[in-house]
Amino acid sequence: MQLSKRLKAVADTVTIGNRVADVGCDHAYISIYLIKNNIAPNVIAMDINKGPLQRAKENITNLGFNKNIQTRLSDGLQKLEPGEADTILIAGMGGALMIKILDEGMKAVEKSTELILQPQSEINLVRKFLHRIGYDIKKEQMVKEDGKYYFILKAVPEPHITDYKREVFYQYGKLLLEQQEPLMMEYLERENRIRGDVKTELLLNPTEKALERLGEVNQEIAYIEEALTYFK
Repeated sequence: MQLSKRLKAVADTVTIGNRVADVGCDHAYISIYLIKNNIAPNVIAMDINKGPLQRAKENITNLGFNKNIQTRLSDGLQKLEPGEADTILIAGMGGALMIKILDEGMKAVEKSTELILQPQSEINLVRKFLHRIGYDIKKEQMVKEDGKYYFILKAVPEPHITDYKREVFYQYGKLLLEQQEPLMMEYLERENRIRGDVKTELLLNPTEKALERLGEVNQEIAYIEEALTYFK
């Protein structure tokens, strides 16, 4: 069972020895990888859909990991008891849904020691949410797979949160910018080209709605250009 580059990077971010809740586990590929590679002693594989969870059970049974991985039909963190998992791992969901799951499962979140998150969108909102609930972002990494860019965050509860004084840090990741992550520069340059094309199209048809969107695009370009200064 071969993990994708993205999922392997997510799984490898888990602290060795932690008990893991794999939320939205799908076919339990990450859960199985964590046990197979002695990263986690046990995993709770959770999913809201019966079909994928049944397939997960079959995969787990076929590999003989029933003692180490238990499956639960669960809407987000609803079926996870506080203290059952050290690491809460959520990958491949939109940022807004991820925030909703964490917010609604705050009792379990508060008893965890780390969050491993790979949001597909609205990553800036996820970063802000983590700070709001008292989780400091200790690690960020990027993975490029099949032409797409993915962001992976590792956050832990801290009494003192790193101060993100500039909005650009929430938009593109303070650690990624300060560490001059090469993939981030590539990503920013691509995003800048896309925004430039959008701006050109909007100016060709300057309706009231287009001008409103133009203001948003100009702000997005400003953040991108500010982020690019970290690579000069």
